[in-house]
Amino acid sequence: MLRKLLLTSLLCAAGAAQAATPVVTPGQSLAATCFNCHGPQGVSTGAIPSLAGRTSASIVDTLAEYKTGKRTGTIMPQIAKGYTDAQIQLIAAYFSQQKP
Repeated sequence: MLRKLLLTSLLCAAGAAQAATPVVTPGQSLAATCFNCHGPQGVSTGAIPSLAGRTSASIVDTLAEYKTGKRTGTIMPQIAKGYTDAQIQLIAAYFSQQKP
């Protein structure tokens, strides 16, 4: 009986710990690279523009312009070329859902 009680307690504790672990979406995981310059969750406090709250389409368009060379920059063309179109969609969707 004591073993069952201990086992049940351990399973409940493990379940609670697992439930407390935040879920990181693929978009958030990919967007984490952007946090270095554009701020946590895309909210910049400096000269670099914030991404949080921008429309998904505007972010996709901007990254596509960097990727194709239509828009110039120092680091962004290199970064944009490293993502597939599907990954850019995920990143854009993530930032569009963040509060500015």
